[in-house]
Amino acid sequence: MNKWFEQTEGRQPNIVSSRVRLTRNLDQYRFPNSLNATESEGLVKRLEYSLKDLKELDGKDYEYVYLEELDELSRRALKERRIIKGSILEKKDTVGLIVSRDESVSIVLNGDDHIRMQFLSPFLQLDELWRRADQLDDHINARFSYAFDEKYGYLTAFPTNVGTGMRASVTLHLPTLSRGKKFQNLVGDMSRFGVTLRGVYGEGDENHGALYEVANQRTLGLSEREIIDLVTQSAEQLSEQERQVREAALKNHRLEREDEAYKSYGVMKYARRIASRDAMIFLSQIMSGVDDGLLAFKEPCPVYRLMLGIQTANLQKLSHRPLSKEELDVARAAYLRRELPELA
Repeated sequence: MNKWFEQTEGRQPNIVSSRVRLTRNLDQYRFPNSLNATESEGLVKRLEYSLKDLKELDGKDYEYVYLEELDELSRRALKERRIIKGSILEKKDTVGLIVSRDESVSIVLNGDDHIRMQFLSPFLQLDELWRRADQLDDHINARFSYAFDEKYGYLTAFPTNVGTGMRASVTLHLPTLSRGKKFQNLVGDMSRFGVTLRGVYGEGDENHGALYEVANQRTLGLSEREIIDLVTQSAEQLSEQERQVREAALKNHRLEREDEAYKSYGVMKYARRIASRDAMIFLSQIMSGVDDGLLAFKEPCPVYRLMLGIQTANLQKLSHRPLSKEELDVARAAYLRRELPELA
C-alpha cells in the first residue's frame, strides 16, 4: 500500500502537506506524567482494546504496537516521518501506537496526553482531515468520557493545547520567498494573525530544503472551524506570495533557474555520496523546477517522499544495519540515484 506522502494526483505547487492533530484525556485518569507503570499499562490496554474496530470506521488497515517494543532505529524513523513526537522517544512507561498502513492516521496512547490523534495528507486538505478527525473523535468519545471544562474546553497536559485541543498545520515549500530580505519580518508578522510559521528542519539558514509549517497559535478561544479556516487562509496567502516572487524570478532570470534545476538533478542522479544538507538543498531546487515547469519526469515522483527517505534513521532502516557518517552519505546517494526518475 502506498504511503500518504507517495501520492501525486492533485499536486499543488508550493503546498506539500496538511496535518490535523487532536489531543484528548480521559476524565477517570491523571495526566500520563502522573501515572505509575501499572496505571499506564492498564490505560493503554483499555484504550487499545476499545479501538480494535477502527477499520469498520474508515476502511483502513491498522497496526497496533507498543512503542517500547520497537528498537531505537524504528522509533527514530517514525519521528522522521512525523508519526510520533520526540518527547516520547525515550519514555519508559507503556506507550501505545495505532497507525494506518498508509501512515495517514496515527493515534498515540499515553504519550504526553492519554490520546493524540493525527491525520496527514498531501497538499491542502485541512477540511477533509478535520472531517475525519471529528468522526474518530466522536467514535472514541462515545466509549470514553473526556476531561472537559465548560469554560476552558478540553483539558490537556500542556496549557497551550487547552480549549479545542486542535493543531492544524500546512507544510509549504517557500524557496524563493524565504530568501527575501523581508522574510523574517513576515515570520514575525504571522503571529499577529494568530498563526506561527516555522522551519520544518531548523530555523533560518539551517532550514535546508526551504520547508515551512504554518499552524494555529491558539487552541483556546477559537472553534475548530475557525482554526481550519485561519490556517487554510494563511497557507493560501503564503503560497500565493511564493508564486508571485517565483514568477518574477523566472521572468527575469529564467536561464539561471533552469541551470540551477538541471544541475541539481544531475548531482542527485549521478553522485556517489552526498550529505543530508546538500541533498535537501538540491531536492528543494528540483521541487521548484518541477512546479515551475522547468523539469518533467517520465514517471510521477513526489519529491517530498525523497526528502523523508534520505533522513538518517529511514536510510538505516533501508540498509538493515547501523551506518557511519560516510556510509550514510554513500547510501543516501544510492537511494536518490535509484528513486529519482529519468527526465521526460
